[in-house]
Amino acid sequence: MRPGRFDRQIYVNVPDVKGREEILKVHSRNKPLAQDVSFKILARMTSGFSGADLENLLNEAAILAARAGRSVIVMEDILEGINKVIAGPQKKSRIVTDSDKRITAYHESGHAIIGKLLENCDDVQEVSIIPRGMAAGYTLTRPENDDSHITRNKLIDMITMMLGGRAAEEIVIKDISTGASNDIERASDIAKKMVTQWGMSKAIGNMYLGGDKEVFLGRDYGTTHSYSDDLGGIIDNEIKSILDSCYTRALEILQANRKIMDNMVKVLFEKETIYTDEVNMLFDGKTADEVIAFIDERQAKKDSYKKSEAPKINIVEEKVSEEAKTESAQVDDTAIEQAFDNKEDTQPQEQKADEEQEKSQEEEQPKE
Repeated sequence: MRPGRFDRQIYVNVPDVKGREEILKVHSRNKPLAQDVSFKILARMTSGFSGADLENLLNEAAILAARAGRSVIVMEDILEGINKVIAGPQKKSRIVTDSDKRITAYHESGHAIIGKLLENCDDVQEVSIIPRGMAAGYTLTRPENDDSHITRNKLIDMITMMLGGRAAEEIVIKDISTGASNDIERASDIAKKMVTQWGMSKAIGNMYLGGDKEVFLGRDYGTTHSYSDDLGGIIDNEIKSILDSCYTRALEILQANRKIMDNMVKVLFEKETIYTDEVNMLFDGKTADEVIAFIDERQAKKDSYKKSEAPKINIVEEKVSEEAKTESAQVDDTAIEQAFDNKEDTQPQEQKADEEQEKSQEEEQPKE
């Protein structure tokens, strides 16, 4: 390969929070937006999105507003567009039993409550028990900024929040379910990296022990480690210690806020999806009925953006118009019959006149 041809590489990063805000403003110029749309909040929620992704979510929001018959795009349309781009459309047609719905509601409430209370967790943006993709429910958070570095305390709070769903199940249902499988997988992965790659374990210290490689051994894959079996046992103990301490912390937080969790579950059972405002109201001491009333008011405001329907025709006037149409049709039929009769009457006279004209022309011709 000739030098200077492909040796220069330019890495184009995805837009930061300020760039995403400006891109959203550009792609929303030809779209009617409601007053409650906040580009700052949307920019914070779309970390990692490219310009094409931002354009796509606004188009999805416009489609949702059109399907709902609204003349403007509201904030919830754009939030649903974000969720649709990330995890796919909602599966409202899926039949969910009351037992599954109850477990999902408490599970997601556990995530939301811990995310709200812990200092290093991001703000809770949305909590829903509507299935989406492979998930029976979801809890979305809104990061403050695009931090590249994550501290140990933040990682511990993240693991605690991930295990909040399992902790809520144990407190309320007195049992555990398979719904926390993905949470446990992600929490275990973070804890393992804390110990083996990021030097966040006192027992291991600042030692890099990652880089496990899979080797094909004929019929199966085997994993090779860069440390001894004795050190591997210490690593396992450190990972388990992190997970167990975070889980115990989650149990204590949820037990101290059981009333808020029960009220949140009541609201989720009634409305299926709540947002930041509703979460804040529950922590301010509002009852479930007060929060539901607030959601109904917001829904009424959304309905006010719907396009005006065509005026309905009075039934009496409609009957009158039908009778008038019938009479006019009868008059037209009578006129057609008269015209047809007149045509039949005039046809023999015209034929007779033509025969006389031909006869006179023959008489006028000279004889040979």
